[in-house]
Amino acid sequence: MTDTLPALRATLAELVALDTTSARTNVPLVEYAQAKLEAAGFTAERQRYTDGAGVEKVNLVAVKGGTGRAALALVGHTDCVPYDAAWTEALKLTEKDGRLYGRGACDTKGFIACALHAATRVDASRLKAPLMVILTADEEIGLVGAKKLVDAGLGRARHAIVGEPTSLRPVRANKGYCLAEVEVVGKEGHSAYPETGASAIFRAGRFLHRLEQLARTVLREEQDDAFQPPYTTVNVGLIQGGKAKNVIPGECRFTVEWRPIPGQRPEKVTELLETIRQELVKDEPAFEARVHVLRIDRGVNTPAEAEVVRFLAEQSGKAPDTVAFGTEAPQLTALGAEAVVFGPGDIRVAHQTGEFVPMDELVRCEAILSKAIERFCM
Repeated sequence: MTDTLPALRATLAELVALDTTSARTNVPLVEYAQAKLEAAGFTAERQRYTDGAGVEKVNLVAVKGGTGRAALALVGHTDCVPYDAAWTEALKLTEKDGRLYGRGACDTKGFIACALHAATRVDASRLKAPLMVILTADEEIGLVGAKKLVDAGLGRARHAIVGEPTSLRPVRANKGYCLAEVEVVGKEGHSAYPETGASAIFRAGRFLHRLEQLARTVLREEQDDAFQPPYTTVNVGLIQGGKAKNVIPGECRFTVEWRPIPGQRPEKVTELLETIRQELVKDEPAFEARVHVLRIDRGVNTPAEAEVVRFLAEQSGKAPDTVAFGTEAPQLTALGAEAVVFGPGDIRVAHQTGEFVPMDELVRCEAILSKAIERFCM
């Protein structure tokens, strides 16, 4: 561990020092990584775009060892979730009890540090097939950068290792992630005279009751035992409506989130929402609601027998697993890769004050990525 740890720690310290919260630009980190990769013989291409707030974002695709479809892509997202202002050392890598602390140290700058070290140490003359390093923007707010790569057809590879904190366990499948907002309309009136109006909140309650019933029945008919829970889950995490306690509410909105199992069409819940709306209109002709689909992201299900999955299982000594949260693996799959999610750190300590990555996992990850390059590119 002592041979590679100082260099990995130094690189991670520099990455953590760059504030790449999703609301900010990731250009400084891309410039840092691109300089390292180009110095090692990579040819780099930037895909630029401006987010909804007018902030410049960049995806980086760097290739070494030829042109055309890469044999292996190492993929990491550069953005991080916001940090609490009380965490004064969020952008300063600190060490304690064999752990390295800092915003992004776990999710996913630890993986990026490992990928940069493994990739830049490769002798180009030994590469028989192209090696690719991909750094994306805005993963935390909807996989935006990865989707733009798909739209442009950039980042094609035969195999892809997508960095996420998995405690060095290969994750071959993940559920999708979808969102919709339901807007229920009523008629305002004085609360002392209910017949003069129509409560949008009561109407929303009837809608939600039916949605809960379908989530407990219809959506559990299709199951995939590789996941826990093995069915598509539904959550209503946000609801708002009404103006005052003595006013019949004229509007109510709620957000529906669902995580479809890979084998199920993610649009199924959208169709259920529309079915509920139509049924309620039939029961009450004056009932009015609109369903606005905000996001439809499919899951991914790479076979356990896939070469890259078996390789990481052998190297890590851990059996392949699945997760319920979303990753960029579906986008790499859409670009033609057999994709697997893998990296140092535990997802349960990500997105919180005191985020950390174990130093021993950092070293092991770099070693495994180096062996992956040898396996697929040499």
